[in-house]
Amino acid sequence: MKRNVFMALLATASLTLACQQGANTGETGDAAMDSTEQAAFNAVIDGKDVQLYTLQNDKLHITLTNYGARLVSLRVKDKDGKDTDVILGYDTANEFKQNAINYYGAIVGRYGNRIGNATFTLSGTTYELEKNDGENSLHGGTNGVYNKVWTVEQSADTAITLAYTSPDGEAGYPGTVTMKVTYSITDEGGLVMDYVGTTDKETVLNLTNHAYFNLNGEGDATILDHELQIDADAITEVDANLIPTGKSLPVAGTAFDFSEAQTIGSRIDAENAQLAVGKGYDHNFELIKGDGFRKVATVYAPKTGIEMQILTTEPGLQFYSGNFMTDSDPKGKGGKAYPFRSAFCLETQHFPDAPNQPSFASTVLKPGDQYTSKTEYRFLVK
Repeated sequence: MKRNVFMALLATASLTLACQQGANTGETGDAAMDSTEQAAFNAVIDGKDVQLYTLQNDKLHITLTNYGARLVSLRVKDKDGKDTDVILGYDTANEFKQNAINYYGAIVGRYGNRIGNATFTLSGTTYELEKNDGENSLHGGTNGVYNKVWTVEQSADTAITLAYTSPDGEAGYPGTVTMKVTYSITDEGGLVMDYVGTTDKETVLNLTNHAYFNLNGEGDATILDHELQIDADAITEVDANLIPTGKSLPVAGTAFDFSEAQTIGSRIDAENAQLAVGKGYDHNFELIKGDGFRKVATVYAPKTGIEMQILTTEPGLQFYSGNFMTDSDPKGKGGKAYPFRSAFCLETQHFPDAPNQPSFASTVLKPGDQYTSKTEYRFLVK
């Protein structure tokens, strides 16, 4: 089923190709884009061309780059018909490179989220990963795929496919892994992300997109007024270093209960041991099990009337409320500040540290098997 969906997206994307971009960027079609914006964004990173690409229909206007296969802007109409960019980022590719460790809009991996002590054991062999979060590995280490120039294989008005081959041993991970992500937009206002991965050696893989959202518009001062609902009955308990203990904590009656919509700010400063560890929300929500691709969360901003629904095949959702953002962070698009709790992340995923937690759903990928994952951010106006 997932394979068929992916192939259908590729077929949709394979319009007449307009120009040859070279081996590092692949081929691109005639996707609409602002030529001035595109030219300002062009750069060479690690000896490879980085460019800006656009997906557009009546509901969405999205720009992406092959550096980190990342979202650069995501514009939707608010309740007054005003174009509103709802994700944080920068105006140039070099700014994304200089500030790569904040992961704005990028595909993160090989393993999204944290792996404790930057090690895991697979079939009797222990692998040492890059430590970039204290003693732990976060989002694939310093050589994560967020920090690589991907190849654009297909690009059209409403779909683009990017690919990256991670060599055996990169960032400490075993196996040569070929991964692809297809971004496509729908007539209903959805941004769909389809992931596929293969390996020549047993490994682990857990990819996700790390967009920072503010449905009031990027540069707005807060997300605490957003109303959030998550279909989860537990969170994954973490220790002082935000590494799972292996225990699940029921959310009922706690500040983590978003089974009914609550404003993000209503209980974020409540007395709660897990909130204290994360300095707010920075936890894996264990989604109520469902069949395949299903809606798991909704966020609504009364100020703009923009609602975002999240649909996924994944078992977990990392909710991060921007607790480590500061006024001193580098300025974003148009010189805007991105202060404390001015954005949130909702990252679909397998559970953090799963390679070290036998009770968690496996993230092992073997030769001959295929990694697949699908997530959609669907935008409405109310």
